[in-house]
Amino acid sequence: MTTSRELVKKALNFEKLDKIPREMYFDNEYLLKYFPSDVASPPFAYYSDKKSGIINAKGFWTDEWGCVWEAAEEGVKGEVKNSPLGNWDNLDRFVPPFEVLKTADLSKVNETCSLSDKFMISFWETAASPFQRMQFLRGTENLLMDLAYGEKELYILRNMVHDYFIQQTEMWSKTDVDGIHIEDDWGSQNSLLISPELWREFFKPLYLDYCKIAHSYGKYVVMHSDGFIEPIMEDLIEIGVNAINSQIFCMDMNSLADKYAGRICFWGEIDRQYLLPFGTPEEVRAGVRRVKDTFLGKCPSGLLAQVHWGKDIPIENVIAAYDEWDK
Repeated sequence: MTTSRELVKKALNFEKLDKIPREMYFDNEYLLKYFPSDVASPPFAYYSDKKSGIINAKGFWTDEWGCVWEAAEEGVKGEVKNSPLGNWDNLDRFVPPFEVLKTADLSKVNETCSLSDKFMISFWETAASPFQRMQFLRGTENLLMDLAYGEKELYILRNMVHDYFIQQTEMWSKTDVDGIHIEDDWGSQNSLLISPELWREFFKPLYLDYCKIAHSYGKYVVMHSDGFIEPIMEDLIEIGVNAINSQIFCMDMNSLADKYAGRICFWGEIDRQYLLPFGTPEEVRAGVRRVKDTFLGKCPSGLLAQVHWGKDIPIENVIAAYDEWDK
């Protein structure tokens, strides 16, 4: 019998499958009972004296890098309201929170991986995300201006952040997890946030380093990036990203399948801007069938069933999506 780990790996390697593997990260008894996940994350703990408050709760909280966030309502991460490096005057005194990595408790990771038949990967908090972290530290508007003008301080900040994520990627790659996670949102609704040329010059080498480390330890690389990212899809394949969790409904799905099916695994998803929050269950099912027909028409697998469940998405639509994938 094929295990969940084997099923996901077959999808990542574009091998023929009897069923599409699924990622189910919601802590919901009904969903987990009827749609158990083929993907799981091991327990771990990061510690930081700088971190305070409660994430995803209304109000203010501070992350381990010293960025102060505000959530205007329950259930959302919020927005950074105080960026430690909003003024370059603080750059000389700023040090990434390397103590988080030095004191990280990964003691149960390998045991959990050995006892589980699921594909093990640690998401979100352990993802290498240099662009987003630089935005949080500097402020989005400041950072985009820095990129436009090529500020020398920007390179110091990039290298500092990159050093942290290099060490974190190395730390996790030495464990028994199956995959390493990268997370940076690069697209607006219809274009990249910066030019593809600048992205290739300034950021692509960072992701290449993370992929090289992960692959040197035999790990798969899964990347999350929202928005219209088609201009860099070829680059992501080139540097070794194995799977992309992206908003494929923002892009020309037929073009994506023609160019990239069988070359990178599409890790979800179903349209969460319109279809999941506002569509009917049958319309959601039709969306799943559209993805299946478009991509599996080009490659025997290379797909993973995954949907986003936010506070404005009815659970009936989440159920409809996963049920349709099972068919």
